[in-house]
Amino acid sequence: MLVLFGCNGTSGGGSEATGGGAQATGGAGKSGAKSDLKVGIVYDSGGINDGSFNQSANRGVDRAANELGVQVNKVESKTAKDFASNIEGMAAKGCNLVFAVGITMNDALKEVAAKFPEVKFAIVDGDVDLPNVRSLRFAEHEGSFLAGFAAALASKSHKLGFVGGMEIPLIKKFYAGYVAGAHMADPTITVLPPKYVGDWVSQDKGKAAAALLFSEGADVVYHAAGKGGLGVISAAKEQNKLAIGVDSDQDAVEKGFVLTSMVKKVDESVFSTIQDLVGGKFSAGAKVYDLKSKGVSLTDFQYTKDKLPADGLKRITEIEAKIVSGEIMVPSDEAQLTEFLAKLPK
Repeated sequence: MLVLFGCNGTSGGGSEATGGGAQATGGAGKSGAKSDLKVGIVYDSGGINDGSFNQSANRGVDRAANELGVQVNKVESKTAKDFASNIEGMAAKGCNLVFAVGITMNDALKEVAAKFPEVKFAIVDGDVDLPNVRSLRFAEHEGSFLAGFAAALASKSHKLGFVGGMEIPLIKKFYAGYVAGAHMADPTITVLPPKYVGDWVSQDKGKAAAALLFSEGADVVYHAAGKGGLGVISAAKEQNKLAIGVDSDQDAVEKGFVLTSMVKKVDESVFSTIQDLVGGKFSAGAKVYDLKSKGVSLTDFQYTKDKLPADGLKRITEIEAKIVSGEIMVPSDEAQLTEFLAKLPK
């Protein structure tokens, strides 16, 4: 039986979240703070423990429960058909703020938020233009540029791969930055055509896609495939190649086989949104987390420094500074990528 845990503890349709942390909890936080505000969060079909953006968002709400004393209520969506009903269930049952985690909830949130103008909403990775919705967006192309730069430095075959979850503009944004960064490091590099899993959950499909890229000569594969990316990492270990993780720090999933991870600070964006709610400073509109604000970043190559040339970390840091300063304008779509590559020295 599927149970929705609403903000007042009543039941409806949906799927109760089972990943750890605050579940309809409240009371005093660790600082002694106590709030009567109720926060709901709806995870996408990858689930809380996806090792990716759902899990990062979960860290954000758990931190808010612990530090701010808000009540947090969670629900996992089994399929896309659950999105609207899960979001509406949270809104109808007393939540002051409801998070929708993932761009695939964009349409569902737009529909529900219009019905509940008195409730505040936030969406991770989406873009909903309503007066009660904050869109939490990230400069994935900037972080992916660094990932591509690092991949090219580490590659011995001079061939790289990319596995996306779904072929949508957001994932093409990752790919554009990745290809641009790779060519900035090595103008002769080949980035193979991207493979797409077709969902955000299938580790088997992610593994098969990566295996195909490795068989075509790639020795580093970057993924933006949600839970499916764990399959990419598995394939890298099996074939003694390298993967690049995404969203959360995935370096320790298979130590030594994940070159780095392009981390999106989803947890920070979620926590700061709740903090704004508590402080009476919540505002609608898009809030972008970029490289300059440290909303995206690479992990520190804890297990893979030996995969880079001696000056590799220094070169990555220098490129990061040029992006932050605006000296390098990172492409975010195919047209911008074509223009960027045309300007690189041959």
